[in-house]
Amino acid sequence: MRRQCQLLSVPRSGVYYRPRANPEREADDSEQRDRIWEIFTRYPVYGYRRIWATLRRSGHAATPKRVRSLMREMGLRAIYPKRRLSIGSAKHKKYPYLLAGVAITRPDQVWASDITYIRLPKGFCYLTAVMDWYSRRVISWELSSTLDADFCVSALDRALSTGRPEIFNSDQGCQYTSEAFTGRLLAAGVSISMDGKGRVFDNILTERLWRTVKYEEVLLKEYGNMSEAREELGRFFEWYNCERPHQSLGYRTPDEMYNGRVLSPTG
Repeated sequence: MRRQCQLLSVPRSGVYYRPRANPEREADDSEQRDRIWEIFTRYPVYGYRRIWATLRRSGHAATPKRVRSLMREMGLRAIYPKRRLSIGSAKHKKYPYLLAGVAITRPDQVWASDITYIRLPKGFCYLTAVMDWYSRRVISWELSSTLDADFCVSALDRALSTGRPEIFNSDQGCQYTSEAFTGRLLAAGVSISMDGKGRVFDNILTERLWRTVKYEEVLLKEYGNMSEAREELGRFFEWYNCERPHQSLGYRTPDEMYNGRVLSPTG
């Protein structure tokens, strides 16, 4: 052992050291984990500094470093704007934004699509969805382990098999400006609209969909792999379309709004 420590330049005291159990520390960490989880589920945009400040205001003596360590152990990371997943291509044609000042008054008037990411134990997968803006109904969706255009085209094909919008809106990412994607829309007689560069509010309804997906599904579960994510998201989108009432829709569901069903006087 002495010779091995010499060869590795490791002090022998470190080899024989065994940390002592500290029941009080373990109990305190358990309480702080519970409180951190409670704060994070209410405010998923909080990073470790804000969570530490919230803990301190409620009488907990945790340090910022300890809160950061516990959050890493729990796999918690604040939701905040990340680098764009859709990167433009100079070779692809860009289309103008067609929705400025346009009133959305009926189903299939405007569809829109975007991409978000979902963290897995080993890496990420990417989620795209096609949504009807009038009803907020998710027409189709798809998962992929890469950001190739194929999974966006697949989601579009599935959506077009059920209907056709007048206008289709997206950002200027290469997935949406690819000839495979725009060609499908042009062949179907759909007008193409694209967000202005840096104008995040041009596609705000789809961004709200991602917030709902993250807060009401992804953050509440821990997908083991992409197959599990696909199965759970399938259940979620079925519930989202058929059962989840939207305040902005007069507490109707997307399916009720899309299909023109009216609530009874009793709600």
